[in-house]
Amino acid sequence: MPDVRIASAQGKWILLTTVLGSSMALLDSTVVNVALPRIGDDLDASLSALQWTINAYMLTLAGLILLGGSLGDQYGRRKIFVIGVVWFAAASLMCGLAPTDAVLIGARALQGIGGALLTPGSLALIQASFHPDDRARAVGLWSGFGGIGAAVGPFLGGWLVDGPGWRWVFLLNVPLALLCVPVALRHVPESADGRAHGRFDILGAVLGALALGLVTFALIEAGTTSLLAVAGVAAGVAFVYVEKRRQDPMLPLDIFASRQFTALNIVTLCVYGAFGGYFFLTALQLQVVAGYSALAAGTALLPTTALMLLFSARSGALADRIGPRIPLTVGPLLCATAMLLMLRVGEHANYLTDVLPAVLVQGVGMVTLVAPLTASVLASVDTARAGVASGINNAAARAASLIAVAALPLLAGMGPEAYRSPSAFDAAFDRAMPICAGVLVAGSALAFAMVRRPAPGCVRPECRTHGNVTSPPIEAKSS
Repeated sequence: MPDVRIASAQGKWILLTTVLGSSMALLDSTVVNVALPRIGDDLDASLSALQWTINAYMLTLAGLILLGGSLGDQYGRRKIFVIGVVWFAAASLMCGLAPTDAVLIGARALQGIGGALLTPGSLALIQASFHPDDRARAVGLWSGFGGIGAAVGPFLGGWLVDGPGWRWVFLLNVPLALLCVPVALRHVPESADGRAHGRFDILGAVLGALALGLVTFALIEAGTTSLLAVAGVAAGVAFVYVEKRRQDPMLPLDIFASRQFTALNIVTLCVYGAFGGYFFLTALQLQVVAGYSALAAGTALLPTTALMLLFSARSGALADRIGPRIPLTVGPLLCATAMLLMLRVGEHANYLTDVLPAVLVQGVGMVTLVAPLTASVLASVDTARAGVASGINNAAARAASLIAVAALPLLAGMGPEAYRSPSAFDAAFDRAMPICAGVLVAGSALAFAMVRRPAPGCVRPECRTHGNVTSPPIEAKSS
């Protein structure tokens, strides 16, 4: 049984290590959007290259995050976590030194692999190290500090972009890793799952990532790659075939026998798909059209994250009392309203009257739905499968964001140079926001029709404080 106490020196070092590691991935998920216009100008990149700057990272992260958790269980959680941190930092250095957009995109894909190794590992280390009496408090501190890191991300990213330059958005990860790795090796105990057997679903991971990658490529490079779209669908079919027949699949398909779990993951696809498109385009809209600096654009979205940090735990408690159906119906509708309010943001937009109302409504909507969604996902499966269910839900959210960033510019009619023309981008943005709102309304309708109150005594999330706007909190399985 793990016996580290949170008040001990070792306990504090473990918290520092896991917060630093997870903050690297959280920072990257929030700051890069703010840097996109400057990256495009500096590297003479097209809109599709900016889409790939986001999606190359999301592709490998979404495709491999389930495998990353399994590797930690088998070979040692500290070992895989440290490898992930080092890998992430090395890829970040490549991003920061990238001479072309192609090199940057390749380095971002490598960065996602590191993120898939360290993201599930940070929480797993806490669960495997701390005494059961202290584990809930340790998880609370970890998720709270991680949320603060996510909140600071856009502000810090904007300051770096306007100051030393966009490359420092990536180079910042290197000193964080240099601090994190020695502390982990010296103070964090190694742990593994004795029931792990050493068989990994490598083929499933490759097919899943290939399917996402081919479909994403077809959407971003629309008009010339219809065969790639067909190949992507074929890879998806092959992925399902392989997962159905493997003894120990990365994605156990029988978990979808729960109608509630299936419905909640479709709601997740709707919600986080809309969020992915919204945050990608809004960061550009504020800079390209409204004329904000990178710092002002990053700071503009802070109220959303602040509201989530302050009230996500209370929202989860409320959903425990009244059930998840109402929050998961109302929350997406509030977010859809926020996206329609963003239509007010045009040239020389005033922050207080044009931007802030939408940002606040977005924050209230996310507070209303994120915590109940996570709790409902865990409650829809057996206790023993809670970790797998959380990983699937997190991967679904990232895959939805990936597809949205690829598809939304196409659906809104954005050309390859749209972000260089304020008028053209503004017109496309005005077409994109109602699409995002419509997807959220569909998610709300599905939640109202399908989501029911979970049975008493089901699994509850440990990550109750949440500040990451790009994906739901991930829960590692208990040791």
